[in-house]
Amino acid sequence: MRIFIILLIAAFIAGCASQGVRYTYEEIKNYPPEIQERIAKGEITLGMTKDQVRYAWGNPSSTRVLTPEKGKQREEWVYSSSLGLLKSRLIFIDGKLTYIISNEQRIVGEE
Repeated sequence: MRIFIILLIAAFIAGCASQGVRYTYEEIKNYPPEIQERIAKGEITLGMTKDQVRYAWGNPSSTRVLTPEKGKQREEWVYSSSLGLLKSRLIFIDGKLTYIISNEQRIVGEE
């Protein structure tokens, strides 16, 4: 049991260490101030673009292009922890974050 707890803590620390800055000021300077602030805090919200979400959360664990609906492009991004304990599914429609299905804490409500 003690080894399991040590491994769990080590995986958590490794996950936190990989959450460093994922952007430069130059890359986000033209976004509205509230989006810049959310990116800096590692938060996402509905209406963000794929680039904005990537700056806030980094690259997703997996992506999948979904069948277009009513002529609109749809894409699913999945973020999961190294242990699979936290998982977020993000759905983008025409490049904008439209749906969030998650048990993650770094999410801010609607715009």
